[in-house]
Amino acid sequence: MKIVLIFSLFFPSVLLAQNTEWFSQAKLGIFIHWGMYAVDGTSESWAFHNKTVPYDEYMAQMHRFDGSEYNPKLWATMIKESGANYCVITTKHHDGLALYDTKIKTAAPLKNKNWQSNKPLSTTYQTPAKRDLIAPLFEELEKVGIKKGAYYSLLDWSSDDYPGFLKDSSRYLIDNDAMRWQHFLDFMHGQISELATNYNPDLYWFDGDWEHTEEQWQATKIDSIIHAYNPNAILNGRLKSFGDYDTPEQNMPIVHPDRNLWELCLTTNDNWGYRPSDKHYKSHFELLSIFSECLGMGGNLLLDIGPKADGTIPDEQLAILKEFGRWTTKYAEAIYQTTAGLPPGHYHGNSTLSKDSTTLFLFVASPKGQLESGGKLTLPIYLKGISSQPKQIELIGSNEPIKFTEVGKISWSSVPGTIFINIPINEMDPEISVLKIQFDQPIQLYRGRGGFH
Repeated sequence: MKIVLIFSLFFPSVLLAQNTEWFSQAKLGIFIHWGMYAVDGTSESWAFHNKTVPYDEYMAQMHRFDGSEYNPKLWATMIKESGANYCVITTKHHDGLALYDTKIKTAAPLKNKNWQSNKPLSTTYQTPAKRDLIAPLFEELEKVGIKKGAYYSLLDWSSDDYPGFLKDSSRYLIDNDAMRWQHFLDFMHGQISELATNYNPDLYWFDGDWEHTEEQWQATKIDSIIHAYNPNAILNGRLKSFGDYDTPEQNMPIVHPDRNLWELCLTTNDNWGYRPSDKHYKSHFELLSIFSECLGMGGNLLLDIGPKADGTIPDEQLAILKEFGRWTTKYAEAIYQTTAGLPPGHYHGNSTLSKDSTTLFLFVASPKGQLESGGKLTLPIYLKGISSQPKQIELIGSNEPIKFTEVGKISWSSVPGTIFINIPINEMDPEISVLKIQFDQPIQLYRGRGGFH
């Protein structure tokens, strides 16, 4: 029995709400973890929570967090040139320091020596920066057409009204002091309302939901606060059952996440914020390989950078963003306005497909150490189970003809053979190349058992 499926039917297109369509086509976002933890290069919030740094020592960093070289216009330009279409920045991490001009005071211990408890815990009032660090960035992002994302920690380990504190200790149990918990909720819901009304993010990136239930967070109210002001705002999937997309962290999913829309959030080295001791940066090849796999599975990549306390970006991270800009510019047609690529079994690599299913893009890892060769070395790759005949194959960025043959095709059988494609090595990209394969009609896939079947 012949089994041939039109590709667009094998992977049915998802009907997306109008407000999420932009996210499905964004493909690349830039994550920014910035806060007082950049001063000493400690782990963001977790340093004191896990008791590797005393709480008072950690919080004292805010007195040296000045953002003296912070240039939001430069940041926005850098993000735009990377090929990203959205940016998410930490408006408040678990340590409670808001990078925006919140007017709501944190319930702080009466004798806390690290900040003025009669003023909000924000960069405007408690740090040498003495200003709102979010508003100018959002303004510049809007100018260059980048969607604005607000990371916000639901939990707040510095608030005296929040139950949790250190890893092995807590302040109280919710069941024993419901009024105190409600005080915290009023504070947290109030800050989210500030973000909604004064900053109008396109996307909310929540974190910390693991510590309480949906009912305890009053997630329904959070959702209502946001969408009452902006019905088109989208939420990540870290508000329990609420959320428009899944966001696995650091590790690529093997199977598609539960929600149709998803992104992988990934550090450029091993840590989220600025850590001068962490020189274990992922190579351009590694990052682009992960990015192409996200694309092949129909997802986005949210790539993190960690600015220094003064607002400058480490050179290693700038180089990564520049490389992404080079690569996304060169292969834009294979990245944006595409859908998930071939299902497993057809190609040993990552791929995407044009929306009309007539163009297939194959991502090919370039063989290191051979690109300098002036000879006619070729890299053979192959495709299986493609019932459609290619009309044309080209290596994007090269004018050299690409040769291919079909092997194992039986004349009287509808089962396709194996398509072998020879790529000239000296024409390949330094990191990952893209083959563009065009068909006269939407691609058809054979999904049978082989042989004559």
